[in-house]
Amino acid sequence: MKPAAPASPPALSERAGLVTADMVRWLERAVIGLNLCPFAKGVHAKGQIYYVVSTATDGTALEQDLRRELADLAATPAQVRDTTLLMAPDCLQDFLAFNDFLDVAEAVLQELDLDGTLQIASFHPQFQFAGTAADDVTNCTNRAPYPTLHLLREDSIDRAVQAYPEAEAIYERNMEVLEQLGMPGWQTLEVGAGDGTAAAGSATTKGQA
Repeated sequence: MKPAAPASPPALSERAGLVTADMVRWLERAVIGLNLCPFAKGVHAKGQIYYVVSTATDGTALEQDLRRELADLAATPAQVRDTTLLMAPDCLQDFLAFNDFLDVAEAVLQELDLDGTLQIASFHPQFQFAGTAADDVTNCTNRAPYPTLHLLREDSIDRAVQAYPEAEAIYERNMEVLEQLGMPGWQTLEVGAGDGTAAAGSATTKGQA
């Protein structure tokens, strides 16, 4: 019999649970609730989203976590893990620094020879489109409670687009939905960091870097 794996430090495990709960709340209330991504509901309902809370405090450590999670996603059957959300609550809080890190992320994807197999999308609590004000509600389409790298399968994206013939219109529709909602409406959703405490434990799968 193999010895049991050592338990995670209680404080770290609790933190990971709270961060994951915030992300699940954001996914359910904003992404699915407002239908910002028509493809999210299915994988969420099937428990195919894998949540990983990174303990990285700098880009170098986050790069190592990303490298591992890309390899793990590629090696795991899609019906078990279709997509991964890698959250970095203690890293790259500045949006411009996070945006710069995306070049590193793409380089890792190519280095692992996974370009064309996987994609990396991103979310950040301070996301801001070029030419918009920081409080422009349309920025919320790409805002999440924490800096997040979303790892997706190219095959899953292709199937989703085939099932949703007007995929190119999603962006325009999302802009309209958020403009109608307004920033006060977005804030009433309570999908920021610390808002999902009550939902702790509701994530179907949790990971911890």
